[in-house]
Amino acid sequence: MKRTSYMKKVGLLYGVGAVVMASVPSPGAEDLVTLRQADMKAMAAAAKTISGMFKDPASYKADEFKWAANTIRDKSGSVLSAHFASEAASPQSKARPNILEERERFERLANGLRDYAVALDAAAENNPGGMPASMRIKPGEATGGGPLGTHVRNEHELSALPAEHAFHLMLQTCTTCHVRFRME
Repeated sequence: MKRTSYMKKVGLLYGVGAVVMASVPSPGAEDLVTLRQADMKAMAAAAKTISGMFKDPASYKADEFKWAANTIRDKSGSVLSAHFASEAASPQSKARPNILEERERFERLANGLRDYAVALDAAAENNPGGMPASMRIKPGEATGGGPLGTHVRNEHELSALPAEHAFHLMLQTCTTCHVRFRME
């Protein structure tokens, strides 16, 4: 008898819970836009942290550098791609609709961003003390992806670059993506 009464109460709770959950609105386009804008702002703040350390190597702290790299890593790649997986038309959005049409290109950029962040994380892991010269771009070294720049083809090539170079390539990836896929 007690078990039957208990089971009825539990059943009632599940029923009420189902009704409440059904009445909660599902995340809409505005929520997705807000989420991805928050992620973009977090990545920009992380990039600013890393940039500051390259501008003033004496301010380098491996744990902060690593945190910033991991922030970018965690919000790029498949996470970033998922934020733009479907058309989310919203007046808040600054994304161009061509992201869906050029999905492969967008995903390559999102994954490239993640790969550069992983390389920066490894640099911080390998350099727990002060910032060594090996993390910096050497004078006269060709950088970027232009005709005289470095084109990173694989993980081995990326790991051979100084961290500052990987950082500049990461920023170039951000710029490329914004120029192609962001309205302004």
